[in-house]
Parts: sequence; C-alpha cells; structure tokens
Amino acid sequence: QVQLVESGGGLVQAGGSLRLSCAASGRTFSRYTMGWFRQAPGKDREFVAAITWVGGRLHYADSVKGRFTISRDNAKNTVYLQMNRLKPEDTAVYYCAADAGVVFTMTPDRYDYWGQGTQVTVSS
Repeated sequence: QVQLVESGGGLVQAGGSLRLSCAASGRTFSRYTMGWFRQAPGKDREFVAAITWVGGRLHYADSVKGRFTISRDNAKNTVYLQMNRLKPEDTAVYYCAADAGVVFTMTPDRYDYWGQGTQVTVSS
C-alpha cells in the first residue's frame, strides 16, 4: 500500500514557476514508477511526466517538454515536478501517481495509487 500526498500548487501568473511535491508512504517507493497527471475542468485526465524506477528514465508530454522537469529523491520518498514558463493552459488539478509495473505507461488506469490532487491556476 502506498499513500501519496501532493503539495505546492497555487496561483501564478503566466511565465512564472511552481514546484509540486509528492510525498509517499511505504518502504518500497523506489520500486515504483512515479507519474504526474493533470485534469482540467471538462477534460480527461492527461499524462504530464513520469520517472521510472528501472533506469530512472524520464518521460514528458509534448505540451510540457522543455518547461517541466520531473525528479525523485528515494531517500525522502518524494517526487517533484518543477514547472517553468507556465501558461494558462497548464491550469488544472495535478495528481501524483505510482505504478508498480515494469513497463512504462502513460495510461492513467495502469497506475496503482493516486494522491488527492493539488490545484494549479495560471493567470494570463
């Protein structure tokens, strides 16, 4: 069982930055691929970024590539999402998720554990 708690969301002007954190419980955090997803009102939940536990490979959605950076600190059981050059279209609830599988996936249904989400609002 893994419990995830996100923090760091808020209101920021376009062009600004935010850093999201996701603290995980459980002793096997390092054995999970950790992902960030987001969901805007009226839209499906979409993949943002992930970092695998096998090889530490990084994956990004095209819409955030070059602006967002995902990282993890296994000693602190925490995964981060640094978001720079934010745009109004980045406004959404951001969710942290954990996947115990060995094959990377962007499909939300394949992730085993989810946090409660943190709101990010980017004003124009």
